[in-house]
Amino acid sequence: MIQITLKDGSIKECQKGSTVLSVAESLSSGLARVACAGKVNGQMVDLRTELNEDCTLEILTFNDKEGKWAFRHTAAHIMAQAVKRLYPEVKLAIGPAIEDGFYYDFDSEKHFTDEDIAKIEAEMKKIVKEKLPIERFELPREEAIKLMEVAGEPYKVELINDLPEGEVISFYKQGEFVDLCATGEIG
Repeated sequence: MIQITLKDGSIKECQKGSTVLSVAESLSSGLARVACAGKVNGQMVDLRTELNEDCTLEILTFNDKEGKWAFRHTAAHIMAQAVKRLYPEVKLAIGPAIEDGFYYDFDSEKHFTDEDIAKIEAEMKKIVKEKLPIERFELPREEAIKLMEVAGEPYKVELINDLPEGEVISFYKQGEFVDLCATGEIG
């Protein structure tokens, strides 16, 4: 068993290996439904992060600045997945969360119309309803480059090549979709 000190100072005992989400569920199903990320010992983590030692834990929701950021970050990944489903030839660049929302830069021969944007939004809703498991993983530089080359994503290869040596190269996989994710960001 491990001891988790919550934001209000109370202590929750949990099994080693419990995830941030499972702790939220043990506190309240309502909290678990609105949880966007966690903060373990002051560091942001995603909801799938396992807790393996005594720690402090804050469950972040959309009402928290960092929770809002995590939600928007995930929305950017979902938008990229929707675009790739609808327009597989599109190349992905970057898609960050920003102060008042999120965006994603796409390289496309086609200019997106209002009709295309409506299709993308509908596909995003479909993806969310699919409740696809999300997996975070890291790869060494050469494997990361190879993965993005095989996926036909030259801008992702360029981003990886621009990372300093020794930098953690992380990805999030959701269903058929894999996206490069900046170190320390929550997918």
